Amino acid sequence: MTSKTNQDPKANVAIKKRSRVPGVLITQYVEELPVGKSTPDFTRKPMSVTAQEGKKGVFKAMVSGEPAPTVTWGRNKGEVDDPQIYNTRYDERAQEHILEILKIKPDHADTYKCIATNEYGMAVCTVALKIIEVGLKKKGQTANGNEPPQDFRKMLKKTVVVTRKKKLPPKTEGEIDPKLLELLINAPKKDYEKICADFGVFDFRWLLKRLNQLKKERADEQAKVVEQLENVKQIEVKPDGRAEFSLDMKLQDPDSAINLYKDGEFVPYGDDENAKHSLKKTGTKYVFTIKDPQPEDAGFYQLDVEDANVLATDFQVPDVGFIAKIKDVKVFESEDAIFQCVLSSPLNRITWSKEDSSLEHGDKYEITVSEDKLIHTLRVKDCKMADDGAYYAIVGITNSNASLKVEADPNGKGRKNTQTGNQDDLIKLALEQQAKLQKQKDSLDAATGAQSEKDAGDGRDGSGDGTGGKSGGDEDNGDGTNKNLLTDGDDGNKRDGADDEKNKRVRTGPLVPDTVIGCGVQFVSGLSDTVANVGERAELSCKLSSETSEGRWYKDGKLLTNEDGVTIIKDGAFHRLVIDCCKKDDAAVYRFEAEGRKSEATLRIQDPPKIDADALGKFTKPVIIKAGENAEWKLPFSGGAPMTIQWYKDDDELLPALNVKIETSATESKLRLVKCQRKDGGEVRIKIKNEFGTTEAISKLIVLDKPTPPQGPVDIIESAVTSVEFKWKPPKDEGGCPVTNYIIDRQQVGRNKWSNLGEIPGSTPSYKDSDVNPGRRYCYRIRAKNSEGISDYLQSEDIPAGVLRYPGSPTAPKVVSAFKDCINLTWCPPCDTGGSKIVGYNLEKNKKGTNYWSLVNQGGPITDLKFAVKDVIEGAMYEFRVSAINLSGAGHPSLPCDTVIARDPMKPPGKVTDLKLTSSNYTTFSLAWTKPKEMKGVEDEAQGYYVEIRPIENLEWTRCNAIPITLTSYNVPGLKAMATYWVRVIATNYGGDGEPQGFDNYIIAMPPPVKPKFKDRKMKTFVVVRSGNTVRLNINFEASPFPQISWLKDGIPVSKHVTITNSDNGSQLLIPTSERSDSGIYTITVKNIVGQASINIEIRVTDDPKPPGPVELEQNIPGTVTLSWTPSPDEKRDDRLHYMVSKRDSFKHTWRIVADNLFNNKFTVINILPGREYNFRVCAKNDMGPSPPSESPVFGTKKEKGKFKVNMPETKSFDFQSPPSFIVPLKRRTAPQGYECYISCAVKGDPAPRVTWYHNNISLNTNTNYHITNVCGVCSLLILRVGPTDDGEYKVVIENKLGTSESSMTLNVRE
Repeated sequence: MTSKTNQDPKANVAIKKRSRVPGVLITQYVEELPVGKSTPDFTRKPMSVTAQEGKKGVFKAMVSGEPAPTVTWGRNKGEVDDPQIYNTRYDERAQEHILEILKIKPDHADTYKCIATNEYGMAVCTVALKIIEVGLKKKGQTANGNEPPQDFRKMLKKTVVVTRKKKLPPKTEGEIDPKLLELLINAPKKDYEKICADFGVFDFRWLLKRLNQLKKERADEQAKVVEQLENVKQIEVKPDGRAEFSLDMKLQDPDSAINLYKDGEFVPYGDDENAKHSLKKTGTKYVFTIKDPQPEDAGFYQLDVEDANVLATDFQVPDVGFIAKIKDVKVFESEDAIFQCVLSSPLNRITWSKEDSSLEHGDKYEITVSEDKLIHTLRVKDCKMADDGAYYAIVGITNSNASLKVEADPNGKGRKNTQTGNQDDLIKLALEQQAKLQKQKDSLDAATGAQSEKDAGDGRDGSGDGTGGKSGGDEDNGDGTNKNLLTDGDDGNKRDGADDEKNKRVRTGPLVPDTVIGCGVQFVSGLSDTVANVGERAELSCKLSSETSEGRWYKDGKLLTNEDGVTIIKDGAFHRLVIDCCKKDDAAVYRFEAEGRKSEATLRIQDPPKIDADALGKFTKPVIIKAGENAEWKLPFSGGAPMTIQWYKDDDELLPALNVKIETSATESKLRLVKCQRKDGGEVRIKIKNEFGTTEAISKLIVLDKPTPPQGPVDIIESAVTSVEFKWKPPKDEGGCPVTNYIIDRQQVGRNKWSNLGEIPGSTPSYKDSDVNPGRRYCYRIRAKNSEGISDYLQSEDIPAGVLRYPGSPTAPKVVSAFKDCINLTWCPPCDTGGSKIVGYNLEKNKKGTNYWSLVNQGGPITDLKFAVKDVIEGAMYEFRVSAINLSGAGHPSLPCDTVIARDPMKPPGKVTDLKLTSSNYTTFSLAWTKPKEMKGVEDEAQGYYVEIRPIENLEWTRCNAIPITLTSYNVPGLKAMATYWVRVIATNYGGDGEPQGFDNYIIAMPPPVKPKFKDRKMKTFVVVRSGNTVRLNINFEASPFPQISWLKDGIPVSKHVTITNSDNGSQLLIPTSERSDSGIYTITVKNIVGQASINIEIRVTDDPKPPGPVELEQNIPGTVTLSWTPSPDEKRDDRLHYMVSKRDSFKHTWRIVADNLFNNKFTVINILPGREYNFRVCAKNDMGPSPPSESPVFGTKKEKGKFKVNMPETKSFDFQSPPSFIVPLKRRTAPQGYECYISCAVKGDPAPRVTWYHNNISLNTNTNYHITNVCGVCSLLILRVGPTDDGEYKVVIENKLGTSESSMTLNVRE
């Protein structure tokens, strides 16, 4: 990477060009660029960067050119080829060439170059890198560099970070205040006038162009750190005494540093509202607050994000107070309320505010200022109840407040009155304050005048009475008394050029002399600043409150009379000063005085560019030259210097070059274009601009040249045996003057000689060559000719002559009308003419029943497209055909026409009868009808029928059959399903069409209505699917018309991963990869206009169950063992999961199921014999099958064998009988619907009790729907398929002769 640029060694010129992008220099290496090629240029040049030391600096550029240019980077002080410091790359997505400085150091501050080169030229632009130094600043070091530890700690305490922002340059004489531009960049357009008025600028239109350019540059800087910036509000003092400014801002990086500066000095701030300077952030809104502002807080505040400025605001604290504060006002609804205050010094504007927002001048609020700038007024128009509240007048950091009370109108009528304070008192206060200020100013003027007289020794009057010119000019004295009380703050009298520049200038304001104590005469309207052009008429006017008052006019303090070249007019209370023809010397400050009152205004004289009418008339005439000649324009002008002259051709600016010569003087500009070519023609425009305006003049350049060749292709009009005719298109460019002739040359194919056939007029680009030999082929050349020369030729393809090409067949003849002695026919010409024009037609006839075609036109070819055949026999049937004839002969005949009978016209038939719809489906109708009756003399016999349909949304009928049908039935095809049509049938014969017969109602394209019903009787309503497998449900139904089909899962629409495919007679639900969450009740509803049908299908997505946990054994009763186990992990996910218990003893060694369909985690196994070992297994089961078993430990009881001893006990009689009782009672159960339910209990009693089961007090012992068992006192009830009716109370009653006992439980059925 280097800063050197290698120029193309082939380049022999170096043409300097200006780019449309400011600051880019283009050098062109070749004199003329090839077509489609261009020199390099910047579409977006790099932007200057100000970066902090240690951070990354980035330059970005976008270039254009053909071929694509190569981009290199350089700098003035050294190279940029160190990859450890510089990184260059190209971003293809953004099309940007990027130079990155990885870690900025102070010595990187320099001017960098970006150079784009290709073989046709080079483009160069420069950009600056500025460094903000941040680091440790040491005041000194020891000689050996070793500091004691305590000294180093002291040094650290003095370490500071540079937090100073570069101040704005001071305002220079004749230039714009830089603060004004900074404020306007971020301010909304509606505030431009207000901000400019504060700086004494009242016509800011000339600023807009420069302001827009600065705005664009600022926006580019902000875009690097800020994503969005809006609602910028300047600083204002709020009613609570705080000064605030705010903006809405969205940052690119939320961690970006936000810095606040006042007059270039960093201002620390926090988020505590009690701090002097604080920041409050709400969303994207930032509000900066100055608590308890003081005069020393006044200054120019700037807000930066990183290095980009986003807001600038000027906080002014004028030394102004209230002489009279605003007063409370009470009004009725619809009245206007006025608040007024009087200031101690003139001020252009103050801030009016309510509790929550400031007020702007508009439809609701009218804000006005008196001419002396002392009385400020707020008018609240058309008061409503919502306008109640406190209003504030804020001047600097001082405010005055008053309340507005709006009461309902007692009369209920809208009023338009105005409620205000004592206007006369306010005016009196203002006049007294004005007199006081005038007295102070007169004293200062007297002192200044005396000092000036002493210094200059010229004896000038320094009395300061305002009637003469001031020796010291009108400079602000800094005490606030320099404001103009009757204008917008313009300066007073201008400084005399002969005065000493070091003398202090005191601004003269139109103040009231000490002698004026009463109100006296007042200005109703004062003078206004005026702008006029040199040579135009200018007028200054004002109006007094008295028509008898006289006054005097002054120009820069000098008294004016009618002898001074002005006209002074008094018209009652109006006073006017008229200058008929303004000159530059008339620019001055004009003042009008009457009875001690003064008003002044500035007259600015502009001298915009002007062009003499005669010279303009000559310039606007087109310049007509021949190719290769020079074109020249000359235009004199006048106007104020400096002038900027620019020449344009077709909106492209012309710059001096080899073929462009521009000479400009103070009064004239010349343009000369050398060796113009035809492409150089176009609009030539000159633009003359100075600071006062712009004017333009337009001329036209016409370069005459020979025409371009005629345009092809050459189209053959006719190729016959004796002639060839062809045509072409005129030239694309006629050379600036019309084509007068075409020159035709001919060559016979196979020969080298070209022969000239002559010239033909330029108005007809076609030619007919009649001198051709049959069978030969010819080639033609056509050249265009105008007054400037002859074009190059256009050559045709080979054109054959003399080839026999017969025409194609015309359309079949159409019978127009038929009579007993005449038949009228018509036809259309053939599409293929055979290469030559049609000279006539042959018409042939054939009598029905014969094979002989006879020629009708015996007298020669028919030249027309219609013919009347009169050689016919009444009642005979005929067919006709026609053939075309060209220069080669007759072509093939057409198809014969429909059979026609030679007879007089018939009467149209009547309406068909018994029209009915025999069948229909989604695409066709089948119709049938009865032939209409024949009524002689009124309705003749029908010979055919037309069927017409019309969609209900259309107004036009469409004929289904182009040829009449003879049958009394018809099948209408091509219908849209479920579309609605009107249908009618028209009988026809040779006499015409009869009246149509239609249906009373419209017909829908659909089969006969059928209520939806499902066709598959063996359809499954319960489907079990393994998780991960595909679920596919095919539902077949029958319905007409085509129904609406909807699928629901558990009452809500199916999810997106479920695919529904519908057809005319079925619907398919597809889940490609099922999950357990897909389990549920799926409902399909089929609905049409006839009715609806629906069906529920339960889909259960499950998987092989996981085995239960460890099995524990417990023996409570001899001969039984109770098994308990930990539930399977799938029990919570599968409500149909249950358990199966198997047993194996040491005697049989086979597994036997002892219990199934267990929904709890405990079971008691009976018939456990002592002396045997038992193994138990527990499996979890669901719809997919059993899980792997969980086995219990071995269970067994030893059979004790004692010594055989027979003890004959005493014979006692024992009674083992006992009343019945429950060992294990019934327990409350909840069972899922559709599954088995197992209920059990254990009983005892001697004799064995009788067991009876009851459901809701109804005995179940004889009910076959229940399986009841009683094994060794374990009583069980099995419900094979639980339904809603099984819900309720279940009771077991046991009884024997000793008593009765019962146990009950409640079964809840879960859906």
